[in-house]
Amino acid sequence: MTKHTTVVAFMLAAALALGGCGRQAVRAAEKEFLADQVMVFDDDRHEASSDDHIRSNREGAAGGQGAGGGGCGCN
Repeated sequence: MTKHTTVVAFMLAAALALGGCGRQAVRAAEKEFLADQVMVFDDDRHEASSDDHIRSNREGAAGGQGAGGGGCGCN
């Protein structure tokens, strides 16, 4: 292959690979799969509580598992 053909082939492959990254939203019909019980990280509350306790002892910090926010609000 010539240099021009190689460049064109590379550009075409890159365009095809990056073209699949453009989708941003999840359709309503696909949300049922995301709400499946299999998709839940911590199924057992006792295990999740134990993991949080162990993590706070290892990391030297507690919290941060809930919703975002907080701070002094002095912006």
